[in-house]
Amino acid sequence: MKFATLITTGLLLAGSALAEDTVKLTRVYENLETKFPIAVVIPQDGTQREFLALQRGQILILPKDEKAAEAKTFLDLSTRGMEAANGKFEEGLNGLAFHPKYKDNGLFYLCYTQQKPKRLVISEMKVSADADKADPSTERVLLEIPLINWNHHGGNILFGPDGYLYIGVGDTSKRNDEQRMAQLKAVMVGKVLRIDVDSREFHNAYGIPADNPFADGVDALPQIYAYGIRNPWGLHFDDKGRFWLADVGQDLWEEINWIVKGGNYGWSFREGARPFPLRLDPVPEGAQLIDPIHEYHHGDGLSITGGIIYKGKDLPNLAGAYIYGDFVLGKIWALQVNDDGKVQSNDLLYTSPQTPADNPKKKPSVLVKPTAFCADAKGEMLVLDWNGALYRLSK
Repeated sequence: MKFATLITTGLLLAGSALAEDTVKLTRVYENLETKFPIAVVIPQDGTQREFLALQRGQILILPKDEKAAEAKTFLDLSTRGMEAANGKFEEGLNGLAFHPKYKDNGLFYLCYTQQKPKRLVISEMKVSADADKADPSTERVLLEIPLINWNHHGGNILFGPDGYLYIGVGDTSKRNDEQRMAQLKAVMVGKVLRIDVDSREFHNAYGIPADNPFADGVDALPQIYAYGIRNPWGLHFDDKGRFWLADVGQDLWEEINWIVKGGNYGWSFREGARPFPLRLDPVPEGAQLIDPIHEYHHGDGLSITGGIIYKGKDLPNLAGAYIYGDFVLGKIWALQVNDDGKVQSNDLLYTSPQTPADNPKKKPSVLVKPTAFCADAKGEMLVLDWNGALYRLSK
């Protein structure tokens, strides 16, 4: 998960300016317990089942009846002790992806934290003979990434149009990238990784795609696809093959990037498109730092939650827009860009009701804190709320 830490009274006042909402959030599944939701994922098996992943380790199959009081439990990892006592904000189950050939092989993938030693685990598991139940005995660990803090580990995973598994990993820093991990290509943190789950040639666990930018492993780990990332939260491939990644900022800027193979996205030499003032060493000669396609200042929000392209029918004015939000201030925007990544518009759609904190150093109490934007089985937009609710974007 993610958060930004610099908050001043002036920024909060600027970020809380009222604007009229142009969409509504309609509560769905309000009779189900859905604490800390992080993803709704639909496997490509023709069933149109919606799998809801909860950060404490459960995966539910959402019932067709949105008023139902019960849901089938596909998997429950909640007894594994994935979170440290001080890590329950960001640690736990943070990634779920189904194999593109799930209908044939029944394989799916998880990304979650474990303790002693603290690490990020990417594993493969298979469905049981009962199509609504996973078989935990089939779990096969593919990759483990050492962590040194409970925060900034990302954990979102998804398959790209190339069939490879992409993994977003944060810089495992409390703040300031103090260990200088994000630019260091000898570690997997602060990176986007890409692996081939259908191969076993690397450690008998997975494969390295031949066109990975550092596939030969010389002066860089072969799993690395892109680097210079702070805390990725929200990965998405659109129908044009563009790879969207929202990267949570620290002091001033939140950003949205289009990720390309071998790209360096600047952290911690830069935050957004600007120099990061707490890093004084020079950018290496010849380094090409890629600017975000969009960024917003902490006067508008404090912690980005990445989204997806809207492809539903209920809100035709949002067709083709990238819908994303801010976790701390409960905002939702629609971003339109052209094929060159130039912003055409960025419209504020919704601002959550808030209750100001009694201490100016604390964040306000926000009704809706978006953790993910996901398409339902009809292509309409679901907004997952950290406070334990699911909503549908509506007129």
